[in-house]
Amino acid sequence: MITKDMIIADIIAVNPNLAGVLMACGMHCVGCPSAQGESLEEACFVHGMEVEEVVKTLNAYLENNK
Repeated sequence: MITKDMIIADIIAVNPNLAGVLMACGMHCVGCPSAQGESLEEACFVHGMEVEEVVKTLNAYLENNK
């Protein structure tokens, strides 16, 4: 399960396809070194995104792609 406190690199380690999900949500810099060390909450704040919506989207992807 993905949480807002997880680091971007750890989220991608759960499932590499989540990088594409993040990019589809509007977070296009998931591969940059500084983004890798940010929490999902920090990254969403920087990008003006609602972290709870992104968490829902990531967890829905995981649930639907077991």
